Amino acid sequence: MMRRGSHHTPAGRPTLVHVTVTRQAPRLPHDFETALASLRRADVRPEVVLEEIPAPKRQAPYAVALSADATTAHGEEATGRFILLHDPAGRQVWQGNFRIVTYLRATLDAQMAADPLMGQVAWTWLTEALDEHRAEHHHAGGTATRVLSENFAALADDPEQVPGNHVEVRASWTPHGTDLTAHLQAWADMVASFAGLPPVVDGVIPLPLPRHR
Repeated sequence: MMRRGSHHTPAGRPTLVHVTVTRQAPRLPHDFETALASLRRADVRPEVVLEEIPAPKRQAPYAVALSADATTAHGEEATGRFILLHDPAGRQVWQGNFRIVTYLRATLDAQMAADPLMGQVAWTWLTEALDEHRAEHHHAGGTATRVLSENFAALADDPEQVPGNHVEVRASWTPHGTDLTAHLQAWADMVASFAGLPPVVDGVIPLPLPRHR
């Protein structure tokens, strides 16, 4: 349910060990190393678990990718991917030499799934999260899709076959500079909001919830 609101280290920060490099080079570019260091500084709430995953190999000379799962008292209800691409030569289509590409999927209850403005609301939540974290960017774009399921015939009478409704948001943007801490934190907060987790109040430390597998 949605509500506005690598490996994971004890401090809640990704380690980012396995970086995908498609161009032979003696070392990583300085700007990319700086960007990786900034991602490692991102501190997210404990209900959002980040893990490093294989990055795409054909989209840029350098890339790193993270997955995120948000846990609520009812189990995981939102999941996503955060990918950082870097081309030292720059890309005209990016309007820069970095590009952040994200994907987010969350379950919806029947009422929210029926809302024709759900896609627009989801996109607004993302842009607001970036603004709230002061994650400066430009050339943003993306899609938000509602997926509605309905069972028929024998499946409609099976109590174990519950129709699943969800929303998917695919978004990308070009960050300003190489400090990307705010970008990852904003996206992690977006995952938490999509899972239905309440906003964290300043000065209050949220208690970690048990994982359900």
